[in-house]
Amino acid sequence: SVPGLSEKPSVLSFVKQHCPEAGGPMVVHRLDMATSGLLVVAKDKKTHEQLQEQFRLRTVKKRYAALLDGTWHGPEHGIISLPMRPDIHDRPRQCVDYANGKAAVTEYRIIKTSGNKTLVHLFPHTGRTHQLRVHCAHKDGLGLPIVGDTLYGKRADRLHLHAERLEFTHPVTLKRMSFEKMKNKANLNEE
Repeated sequence: SVPGLSEKPSVLSFVKQHCPEAGGPMVVHRLDMATSGLLVVAKDKKTHEQLQEQFRLRTVKKRYAALLDGTWHGPEHGIISLPMRPDIHDRPRQCVDYANGKAAVTEYRIIKTSGNKTLVHLFPHTGRTHQLRVHCAHKDGLGLPIVGDTLYGKRADRLHLHAERLEFTHPVTLKRMSFEKMKNKANLNEE
């Protein structure tokens, strides 16, 4: 989303290159580096503030698709509520902490199970760091890590977590807008 310690291109550097007239803060929210999908950027400070306020008030609706490493045998739809905090002994990992963690809530809907993989839609109601990854992997969540999650699961070709849908109110027209970028789901193993 933004430049890190390396010189690798980022969304911010791409926007600055292709929209040189843009100014002020641009990146409205972030995705983990390994997560693919939709991201909202603003080209001026006022728009940035208005969009960030929608994220703060949780009026932005998000849907992620994740391929889980294992077969789900529980309810097809539900809510995961596991409070989280940084793991001070193993950064950048996050951990579930019922006493000191901040509220973290994710709605899930199982889409398909095939072989030893499960395709799920995740709807975060809060925005904690690694929330979806922890809620999938933790034994009190779905108990199935996301394929390719090197922090909470096992290494694979990539992290199979994709931000596929965003819905928010346009800051100028005030119309509700929805954007989708879905990955090919014809073959569950290629999600």
